[in-house]
Amino acid sequence: MALLILVPFIVQALAISFDEYYFHIKRGLPLWERIGHPIDTLSVIVCLVFILSVPYSPLALKWYIGLSIFSCLMITKDEWVHKHVCPASEQWLHACLFINHPIVLSAGGIIWWVLTGHTAPTWMQSWLNDPTVLRTMLTTQTVAISLFFLYQVIYWNFIWKPQKTTS
Repeated sequence: MALLILVPFIVQALAISFDEYYFHIKRGLPLWERIGHPIDTLSVIVCLVFILSVPYSPLALKWYIGLSIFSCLMITKDEWVHKHVCPASEQWLHACLFINHPIVLSAGGIIWWVLTGHTAPTWMQSWLNDPTVLRTMLTTQTVAISLFFLYQVIYWNFIWKPQKTTS
């Protein structure tokens, strides 16, 4: 029960990995996705870097909520056109990611609150009892997402080549 707060992060990592390495590799990405997906990832990185570097305060919380709302809206920007290039199964996976996204950012906010010396509510204390582990996990998550961002930019824009069709 101690690491329950990590579940949304694990779900996100598994789902985004499946989306990337099954659906994206299988169909390739048009230019708008090769640019848009790293922007989505960057919006998450900004949120995580914010909570790792800004001390918690009521004003900082408002900023974090604003950044989180922006990130939640940002990740949905491509769905207007995904319906034309994605199979239904990929769209369903995107829906699952959209549901999990605010949960991940809320979990990050809870961890941030605990890391700055606040006591978690009694019902949360059993799974938020080690600030060192929480900071390490949040830092590791931020590094992993940053590496994924670099992969998205480099692979899809500099390495990947569209398959040529023969007539």
